[in-house]
Amino acid sequence: MIVFKKNSGLLLQLIPQILVGNTLYPACIRVLIWVLDKITKRAESSYIVENYKEMGYSHLLSTVRCSLLAATAFWFIIVQFILFCTIEWNSEAMDGLSSYQKFVVSLFEVVNSRHSGESIVDLSNISTAILMLFVVMMYLPPYTSFLPITYEKKDSGNGKASENKSAGKNILDCFLCSQLSYLVIFVILLCITERQNLKEDPLNFNVLNITFEVVSAYGSVGFSTGYSCKRRLKTESYCRDTWAGFAGRWSNMGKLILIIIMFSGKLKRYSIKGGKAWKLS
Repeated sequence: MIVFKKNSGLLLQLIPQILVGNTLYPACIRVLIWVLDKITKRAESSYIVENYKEMGYSHLLSTVRCSLLAATAFWFIIVQFILFCTIEWNSEAMDGLSSYQKFVVSLFEVVNSRHSGESIVDLSNISTAILMLFVVMMYLPPYTSFLPITYEKKDSGNGKASENKSAGKNILDCFLCSQLSYLVIFVILLCITERQNLKEDPLNFNVLNITFEVVSAYGSVGFSTGYSCKRRLKTESYCRDTWAGFAGRWSNMGKLILIIIMFSGKLKRYSIKGGKAWKLS
């Protein structure tokens, strides 16, 4: 996408599509059902809105939850946009762009930080502070909201079958770690598999770049700091800059671990409550 960084019209067209397809998806569904209800006056639309839990569609949420999700998404975008413009406005990543193009590029970059990962600038030229901000944004689930929404738990009964099921679930919970713990484990494993590169090529292979790549894969985002032959301490004639991401330079074992990370990210909803069996006090 870097080749399109001066095409502000295209970027502005993609921004709403990215939001509607990810963080604002539940809110858009809610608005669409509401509009259909007002136009068609059919009872089915009202029933869906009032009984969204019975529909069995995880993206169909309550009006309050959708409002909080939309507010959270826009708040994250505003905070990222202000910080990105403040730090990167005159950086190397923005060279050759007009003020208007910088505005659009900054907006496009921060909108992509939570899911789609279409980078319009060279992330290897971005400051460490912004990279860490993107790491946090990529780690957050798409439906993160400011205020927690709790729902009443239905009584499961006092039968023996229910007790056995609960006991089995509690045993399983003891072996589950938190999502953050899994990320730390993956980063450590990659530091082991890429230890030779970390020693010989520290400017490209460093813990921050590896962490950035891991969180990006786990969050199904796709951001990558890339790899630059110019940053090698020892110039090698065989080194050629390509459009491949940073992981393209990893060892086969490192790439295999990254594949596992991507699968884990797709299944993270099943371990979102993990780590509660561990007490640190």
